Amino acid sequence: MIRVVIADDEALVHAGLRMILDAQDDIEVVGEAADGGEACRVVRDTAPDVALIDVRMHPMDGLEATRRLQPGRPGIARVLVLTTFDLDEYVFEAMRAGASRFLLKTTPPADLAAAVRAVARGEASLSPTITRRLIERFLQRAVAMPPAAATRLQRLTERERDVLGLVARGLSNSEIAASLFLSEATVKTHVNHLLAKLEVRDRVQAVVFAYESGFVASS
Repeated sequence: MIRVVIADDEALVHAGLRMILDAQDDIEVVGEAADGGEACRVVRDTAPDVALIDVRMHPMDGLEATRRLQPGRPGIARVLVLTTFDLDEYVFEAMRAGASRFLLKTTPPADLAAAVRAVARGEASLSPTITRRLIERFLQRAVAMPPAAATRLQRLTERERDVLGLVARGLSNSEIAASLFLSEATVKTHVNHLLAKLEVRDRVQAVVFAYESGFVASS
């Protein structure tokens, strides 16, 4: 059973999210919150697998709550950020804070449940639409690669750099496999190796690294 905490300050949205998730045989809502501070307390009290957190809440918003929870630490839930606003700054800040996935509130119910399952399994990812907007935004910037980032990138093989570039563009393992004429198992191995070499937790954090280091712009 996947244990979930919901944090949203809009009563109707909150009720709708609970209804969708409670209807799933494998998902249980174990806690609820109406702001980021309360979300942090509930997550620590209930130890869920996934925290579904809205961005715009008061007095503490979802981004600050995600930062304080520090997803990826032992015993801390993975965070799925949900918002009405498809704005680049929210997407990137949510990822930097440690969120595993970012979804709009217009997401169909079946896709929401699927996203919760994927996050619980540790499958962090971004939607193609969000990835495309990040590409459009960050490729417009001239980014100087920090020395520390350059050192980490030097650890990657040429094939791992190819895979990182495609991960940063939002491709799935099957799509990367087709693009590079590799098996999915080989792609998965390359992804695991590059995550370790870059010292990042998951695919989303690899995307953050690729953009903040300037790797995408330079590759």
